[in-house]
Amino acid sequence: MILAGFVLLAVGLTDVLRGFLRGRAFWVGAGIAAVLLLVVGALGGAYVYAAVGIVMAAVWAWLLPLEGRPRLSFWPAVVLALVAVAGVALLPRRASAGLLSGAPLPTPIGRVGFDLAVLAVGVFAVLLETGNVIVRAALVSEKAELPADVEPGQGPPAEAVHGLVPAPALDPGIPTAPTPSLHVPTADTGFRGGRLIGPLERVIVLLLTLFTAYPLLAAMLAAKGIVRFPEISRDGANGGRAEYFLVGSLVSWVVALGGALLLWWATHTTA
Repeated sequence: MILAGFVLLAVGLTDVLRGFLRGRAFWVGAGIAAVLLLVVGALGGAYVYAAVGIVMAAVWAWLLPLEGRPRLSFWPAVVLALVAVAGVALLPRRASAGLLSGAPLPTPIGRVGFDLAVLAVGVFAVLLETGNVIVRAALVSEKAELPADVEPGQGPPAEAVHGLVPAPALDPGIPTAPTPSLHVPTADTGFRGGRLIGPLERVIVLLLTLFTAYPLLAAMLAAKGIVRFPEISRDGANGGRAEYFLVGSLVSWVVALGGALLLWWATHTTA
């Protein structure tokens, strides 16, 4: 599981850094993060896995840029999920964690070793900005355009809706009716909490799932649908609002539930 932990941690840190830093500040932050990962990996006897995670994070950032369309569509997210699952399910449990073998962390579920701690931190990091990147890749791969005033990586695009724009007329003297478009209009409110809604939602889903609070989980997901219902109910014939909301929300929930599954699997196979 240590491979999955370092890969997820490196990818999550990369997305957090490029979501908040630009230019030289990003490269300085990325360099510091890479050194810290290598140091932690060396202390835990897993510097090779830390290096693999850094390389995969660099490839991830290149394949899923914050501006423009993602390279290889949504497939980098699928590969990341497969690597995480394979790292937990197929790689054997390590007998030693280097210098940190004798320093398990006390938690509500018992004392957690180094490998499981790295995996938990990595999952949490992915739930932040990486979740937004994955949602954006899913929507853009379906040819949905993001709002022009929304910075890349800002919140799950599922919080926005479709609009209608007039199609260009072939003859200037012949009017044409509006046609469905995948353009998302800008919001008319001053508060833009999309960047926080997605990560908070995924963290809550993760915690409620791990603590088997399924009634609360169902109530929260239903409440989101109720809050968005007035907007979705004004959907046109093309069903754009509903599809945009469903795709963005479902992808975000899958990310959170996938993280919960990884942690549950790792906990039960190492107990």
